[in-house]
Amino acid sequence: MKLKELKEKSVAELEKMLREERESVRALRFAVATNQETKVRKIRAARKTIARILTLIKQNAK
Repeated sequence: MKLKELKEKSVAELEKMLREERESVRALRFAVATNQETKVRKIRAARKTIARILTLIKQNAK
C-alpha cells in the first residue's frame, strides 16, 4: 500500500491494518517453510508495509 493512501487513514484504522499485516507475515512465513509459497518477496513487502504503518502511527502520536 502506498504511503499516500496510508496517510488518509485514522490511527484506529492503521492499528487494525498493522494487526492484519503482522498476521499475514506470520502466515507467509509458515507457508514458505512448508513449501506452499515460493514467492519469498511477499514477506519483504508486508514487512515494509508494517514499517510504514508504524512510522505513521508514531508521527501522529507527536
